[in-house]
Amino acid sequence: MWAGKEASWSTASSAEQAWEDACWKPSRSMFQVLCPVSLRSFSEERFFVDQSTMQFPLLSKSSRMQKLVTTNNDDNLGEIHIPDIPGGPAAFEICVKFCYGMTVILNAYNVVSARCAAEYLEMHETVEKGNLIYKIEVLLSSSIFHAWKDSIIALRTMKSLLPWSEDLKLVSNCIDSIASKASVHPSKVEWSYTYNQKKVPSENSLDPLWNGIIKEQSVPMDWWVEDLCELEIDFYKKIIVAIKAKRRVSCEVIGEALKAYTFRWLSNLGTASMNSAIDAAKYQSILQTIIWLLPAEKGSVSCRFLFKLLGAIILMDGGERSMKELIKQIGHHLEYASVSDLLIPVMPGQNTIYDIDTVTSIVKEFLMQHSITSQPSPNDTEETETMNLALVSDSSKMAVAKLIDGYLAEVAKDPNLLCSKFTDLAGLISSKSRPVHDGLYHAIDIYLKEHPSLSKSDKKKLCGLLDSKKLSAEICIHAVQNERLPLRLVVQILFFEQMRESSACSGRAESGGSYGSSRSGITTNAEDEWDGMPTAEVLGSFKSTKLTHGTGGSQRNSGSSDTTKSEGHDKSGNAKAKGIKMPRKMLGELLSSKRQNWGEQ
Repeated sequence: MWAGKEASWSTASSAEQAWEDACWKPSRSMFQVLCPVSLRSFSEERFFVDQSTMQFPLLSKSSRMQKLVTTNNDDNLGEIHIPDIPGGPAAFEICVKFCYGMTVILNAYNVVSARCAAEYLEMHETVEKGNLIYKIEVLLSSSIFHAWKDSIIALRTMKSLLPWSEDLKLVSNCIDSIASKASVHPSKVEWSYTYNQKKVPSENSLDPLWNGIIKEQSVPMDWWVEDLCELEIDFYKKIIVAIKAKRRVSCEVIGEALKAYTFRWLSNLGTASMNSAIDAAKYQSILQTIIWLLPAEKGSVSCRFLFKLLGAIILMDGGERSMKELIKQIGHHLEYASVSDLLIPVMPGQNTIYDIDTVTSIVKEFLMQHSITSQPSPNDTEETETMNLALVSDSSKMAVAKLIDGYLAEVAKDPNLLCSKFTDLAGLISSKSRPVHDGLYHAIDIYLKEHPSLSKSDKKKLCGLLDSKKLSAEICIHAVQNERLPLRLVVQILFFEQMRESSACSGRAESGGSYGSSRSGITTNAEDEWDGMPTAEVLGSFKSTKLTHGTGGSQRNSGSSDTTKSEGHDKSGNAKAKGIKMPRKMLGELLSSKRQNWGEQ
């Protein structure tokens, strides 16, 4: 008879009473069947079976028991040892009760062990019609594998029954059943599932009434995520692979499932509770599998989650292969990262604060991926070439450049950070990807402040990263007052600022005072012409500037103020005079006030 999702077969109560009497009142006319109590114990449990009735209830249904009895000696108190029966004594008891015609209740928790034990005892249809294996197979196919939660419960019991459960295709059938249900469109999900994640108002039935009728509660796209988190990593991996193969679930949902599973099993990573080699090996296996399962599509997982995995891999020493794969994934998503994501702490024992080497590897991976994608193949059509170029947008490169400048500003505060590491990372970003150098200037200024004993060559290399043409007017004002910058760089900044102002004034004069597009063209030409350090002739054009060389080093002094005094009275050249007023005032007033503080740089 059937009882819901459980199956039971029963006979007269007299048979059940006979079994109870046999178990509690053993006699000399009984065999002893010894089974292990559990897989982790060496103790045994004894089952006493009456010889006179064995040939009908037990031997008639079990081919293996027939062989064991035949090969056993003829002693009245003979023993039959079956220490390797899958499922142990509980599964054996189910099989024997079935043979004796007593009530047997099977459900998702014990059906797999009973099936493996029945296979061990060879309870096939060839031995007797309607045998236990046949009845269990009917239960599995018609009930267990058709129910969502029963399939998951049954799969969880199969771990301790390997390789029997795998050889009998119970694992593969259960995984296919779970993967098929997880791939069903949410609108067709009618079975019970666990979902404790944060829900939108419509999922909580909190939407206001529409025409007096409450909207039907929708099933979220990731409805199956939490239920699968209870599975061991080996089975979980097979299910995710099967779900991916069906191509019905989006990569974002797959990413959410991996994130939920990671937080379920690795929430205590690095804490005191993880204190054994077994835990370490388990966590390493989970990390490596999660990384291997990550979808390749951009946006499938958050960049923050990838960096959390990276921190765990570094902490657990998860292997070079997993590290490379994760760096590749992060490089693919780097434009979506934040500065806080990049602040990876180093392992204990190192003298720096943050792991700048790993970040450098990530940036190199990002640049390499974009370089490969941006190079069109000779066989590419115009359409595919356009597609490739679109994939490598300038906006993503500029986003990464801004990200790295912010990161450099943070790591620059580390007093033990080598200048070579700082410059190597900053130099990876091309000039085209960094249209404005204000962020880089800020990072360099912090580094110079935190490293006052920096050598002259290192300071020159560091400041050589700056492009004076790409500094804003505000930064230029700050730079000429910055005592930490080399004098040569300050002069270069002032020179290009004057060139921009002069070109802008010329453009406005030629266009009749219009502030049109002529400024950008003239400014660009001036920048191309004066790319690099100004020559001696160019420096001579600064009539308001004089470089004095003395024993104390170079000093910045103000020159004649005649030009300044006459400004505002020249009606025809008012625009041009106004354009060069700022750099002359800088040289005349700001630099002269700092002359005693600047030494040879």
